[in-house]
Amino acid sequence: MLPADAGARIADLSRKYGIAEATFYNWKTKFGGMTVSEAQRLKELGSENSKLKHLLADAMLDNAALKDVVSRKW
Repeated sequence: MLPADAGARIADLSRKYGIAEATFYNWKTKFGGMTVSEAQRLKELGSENSKLKHLLADAMLDNAALKDVVSRKW
């Protein structure tokens, strides 16, 4: 249960943890119905997705470089 659900004021919680009230509401919207294990899994998936995007970008760069070399006339 969130402290806010227990009756604590959002402004007090925001001040205590050093975040904006809008940030609290954004996080609540994004993670409100999740358990801790679900949030951890979401974080892992985001990390894996980021790694895969970097690998794809590297592969596309290599592909473009090879196409450039092949297309040149000797």
